Amino acid sequence: MTGAFNYLLQANGLSCVRDDRVLFEGLSFEVRAGQVLLLEGKNGSGKTSLLRILCGFREPDLGELAWCGDVLSDSSYFADLAYVGHLEGVKKELTVYENLKVALALGQMGRYSIMDALDRVNLVDFDDVLVGALSAGQKRRLSLARLLITKNILWILDEPFTSLDKQGIALIETLMSEHCAEGGMIVLTSHHDIVLQGTDVQRIVLS
Repeated sequence: MTGAFNYLLQANGLSCVRDDRVLFEGLSFEVRAGQVLLLEGKNGSGKTSLLRILCGFREPDLGELAWCGDVLSDSSYFADLAYVGHLEGVKKELTVYENLKVALALGQMGRYSIMDALDRVNLVDFDDVLVGALSAGQKRRLSLARLLITKNILWILDEPFTSLDKQGIALIETLMSEHCAEGGMIVLTSHHDIVLQGTDVQRIVLS
């Protein structure tokens, strides 16, 4: 990630209204290279809505976002981010390997090959298995393996630890720490209290 340590995501005065209910307003924050922003709050507090705004899936009702000092439309922001939602987002009729081939075709090649990424998430022996035959935890690890094979500075993750056991959670925390140590940044929601050694973790509680 050459030059990644100069990257900066800024939110200024964001507000979000859904069904005539204000989820949040006047929300401002910064996320720099090497940092994690953890969004906390009860269900319905606006965590996923904020992620949708950060991904460009919806516009804020008020406020603006900037990437490296530029408005999003004038920057490389959307090419620099990778999103993994609450659902796995994998195709059950394809094999594990084929799913990652599709993901790689849609993005820039990262520092991991497909087989190396599968090895990191403990799926190397499942490359030719149809995704429909995987457990919920294996599907979640496959969805996160997509982050390793493509080159993205910003990871936006909605409940990434869903369906994972303690070993799987520890594995993903390690991958997140490595990403930040290399100059990446992460915005995520989680009901799990993350443990990222040596990583600057900010927290915003939405209520």
